[in-house]
Amino acid sequence: MKKKYDLVILGSGPAGITAGIYAMRAKLNTLLLEKGYVTGGQVLNTFEVDNYPGMPLISGIGLGEAFEKHARETGLPIEQGEATGITSADGGFRIETEQDTYQTHTVIIATGARHRLLNIPGEKELIGRGVSYCATCDGAFFKDGITAVVGGGDVAVEDAIFLSRICKKVYLIHRRDKLRAAKILQYRLMQLENVEICWDHEVKEIVGDRQVTGIEIYDKQKNSRSRLDVDGIFIAVGILPNNQGLEQIAAVDRAGYYIAGEDCKTSTPGVFAAGDIRTKTLRQIITAAADGANAVASVLEYVEKL
Repeated sequence: MKKKYDLVILGSGPAGITAGIYAMRAKLNTLLLEKGYVTGGQVLNTFEVDNYPGMPLISGIGLGEAFEKHARETGLPIEQGEATGITSADGGFRIETEQDTYQTHTVIIATGARHRLLNIPGEKELIGRGVSYCATCDGAFFKDGITAVVGGGDVAVEDAIFLSRICKKVYLIHRRDKLRAAKILQYRLMQLENVEICWDHEVKEIVGDRQVTGIEIYDKQKNSRSRLDVDGIFIAVGILPNNQGLEQIAAVDRAGYYIAGEDCKTSTPGVFAAGDIRTKTLRQIITAAADGANAVASVLEYVEKL
């Protein structure tokens, strides 16, 4: 058993790093645990970030490095380790990893979420080079270009509508013959002249060397494949929370996200959820960072009552 902490933060994305900075400024005895060998979270998979204030057109890796540099300058201890379980113990919580056990008064879970992949050739190789999972984040890079959106739910249709204002042509690729999105979104989509819906189609391959140049799609009705020349593809087939093995510590919604509001308080006193791992409408770098600050404010409120 390692020493006892006031706060252990799980995850080093924008939410976790911001929480660490605020916790160190508050003089909390804090540890940040990151399962990977580098900090930054999903931002590391983004080729270029153009919507974080004060840092226009910074690379995802560059932004992640800036976050870590700031955190380490505060003296924040960062250790490599993936939490495999959290249990109540000794008036606080015991966090288990494969290597160690940690005791803490409070926990901020900031392990984020991951995009559901299509798992097709070219997808992973071209992430950040024409393959994106966030139209509002990356859509501006395809101004006057041709893009494709994959999916049929609210997010996919919203992405197609958003991109229609920027791109000269948008394809919506959907594997069924009807959309699952809200009727009002479908109505708005159908009014757009530069959006073409490819019903009963699946994307089988993303084509390109250093940048996306096209996609191979399969027509389920005709049992045939064809190619669409596109500059980018936005995949909107769902996201998954990164809390495997930790779901029992606090209440989650149907999708597995911790139920927590802007104060980041979960159903379990002393456990807080920040960033993409909690229930929220907008999952972006800046909202994750805001959660990190709010979570520490709630931690301080909790610790002062111990």
